[in-house]
Amino acid sequence: MAKKTTSTKKTNFSKETYLKWYESMLLMRKFEEKAGQLYIQQKIRGFCHLYIGQEALVAGAMSVLTDDDNMITAYRDHAHPIAKGVHPNAIMAELYGKVTGCSKGKGGSMHMFDKEKNFFGGHGIVGGQVPLGAGIAFADKYKGNKNVTVCYMGDGAVRQGAFHEALNMAMLWKLPVIFVIENNQYAMGTSVERTSNVTDLNKLALAFDMPNEQVNGMACEPVHEAFERAVERARNGEGPTLLEMRTYRYKGHSMSDPAKYRTKEELEEYKSMDPIENALAVIKDKKFATEEQLKEIQDRVKAQVKESVDFSEESEFPKAEDLYKDVYVQEDYPFLRD
Repeated sequence: MAKKTTSTKKTNFSKETYLKWYESMLLMRKFEEKAGQLYIQQKIRGFCHLYIGQEALVAGAMSVLTDDDNMITAYRDHAHPIAKGVHPNAIMAELYGKVTGCSKGKGGSMHMFDKEKNFFGGHGIVGGQVPLGAGIAFADKYKGNKNVTVCYMGDGAVRQGAFHEALNMAMLWKLPVIFVIENNQYAMGTSVERTSNVTDLNKLALAFDMPNEQVNGMACEPVHEAFERAVERARNGEGPTLLEMRTYRYKGHSMSDPAKYRTKEELEEYKSMDPIENALAVIKDKKFATEEQLKEIQDRVKAQVKESVDFSEESEFPKAEDLYKDVYVQEDYPFLRD
């Protein structure tokens, strides 16, 4: 059954914030729904992991973070670059494997990158992004800036040894990194209860004396508030935080997963807490937008998704010789000149 967790801090959010949350999450949702349709049509090949139901985890974070802050995640990674400002055209083209994609068609669904937007993937190896997130944060601390790195992972990734090693070093060196467990209850098809004696995953931080919170990830407000506290701590040089976001994916682990390991009742219970519907209810209740204005947002999102598909259909596949590009970075080191 769903475990509801709430924030104790009462914060009033502006009309602009709610409208931003609504449009951002709606774009993620509609983009993912279209990606699912295109996968069935075999326009998208390989693996495809959808983010439907988890949109508040990134929308709520981005209302705290700046453009200079870094983000890295696992292979369920289409929504994160949308939130970071990567154009949907480049994301959809990457799903298509086209050269106009954000990874030039070489990464596909699980390996989205955009250096200009400080989005560092998209990683297919379970837990592989966790030490990388700590490393990015180390670089910013070394440079002496105030940037923060947010490192997302699934609940299955916390079983990897690299997770514990990264948390230990991050706390030891007081790195400006926020580790976020996207606890959608299932690592592929195996529930958290079947894999761990500790089901409150935020407690894993206690071994390293790391500040931690368990957060309701089905609404933007508690996500935003938790990020406010974690970001302030990181920017002040006080080190990392582990946030366990209790959330849920409406679809299977990937497009090939029928999700028969859960009940319809469980799915419907979480759908009753839908983050987009929650934001929309507040907008309507507080009269932040008229029905006409909401229709404009919905039409704008629909047009963006359509444009991304049209763009991808018209784009070219990489050429065979592109296989050898971007394998190495050419630097002007003396030992490379010969």
